[in-house]
Amino acid sequence: MQIKTAEYVISSPSFDTCPEPNKPEYAFIGRSNVGKSSLINMLVNQKNLAKTSGTPGKTQLINHFIVNGSWYLVDLPGYGYAKRSQNDRNRWQQMIEQYLRKRQNLINVFVLIDARHTPQKNDLEFINQLDKWEVPFTLIFTKADKEKPTVVLRNEKLFLDKMRETWQFLPQSFITSAEKKQGREEVLSLIQKLNEKAIQQSK
Repeated sequence: MQIKTAEYVISSPSFDTCPEPNKPEYAFIGRSNVGKSSLINMLVNQKNLAKTSGTPGKTQLINHFIVNGSWYLVDLPGYGYAKRSQNDRNRWQQMIEQYLRKRQNLINVFVLIDARHTPQKNDLEFINQLDKWEVPFTLIFTKADKEKPTVVLRNEKLFLDKMRETWQFLPQSFITSAEKKQGREEVLSLIQKLNEKAIQQSK
């Protein structure tokens, strides 16, 4: 898929103030500091479309971007960041849950996992929740350039093996590096296929 345009649309405090659900939509989410903004910028080939920050928990709203004028890319607040008030965390959790469960045009959620680490409890809990809600998702292992390839592959295998303990079928997964643009074509190719499928089903 060739990215010709990618533009910021709106930041919404709740799912019911999001743009009209008339285009295929793909959401990106992960633990705070997983490299989500860097990955989004890499995918759309822009440096500052999604705001990167050294401060975890910076994304607090549902951020919509329109790509090629035909589909939405959504930057969701991170989960698992403890240095916010309980009220803030509860509000974000409720906002994210309502968006994921009620957004009609949401095609797929890309769950970002830090490839430098062994399986984290809150990542596993989150994807188990997606399964309960019947929300389709894909795993993206990020920051592959920050660790040795053998460590990245080992951590990916450990995560998938952990899933195998309770999952019959595993989701698709990609290894990425925003710095080296690793995985870009694979992720965009999947989005293109899902877009084509969504268009066929809407006819």
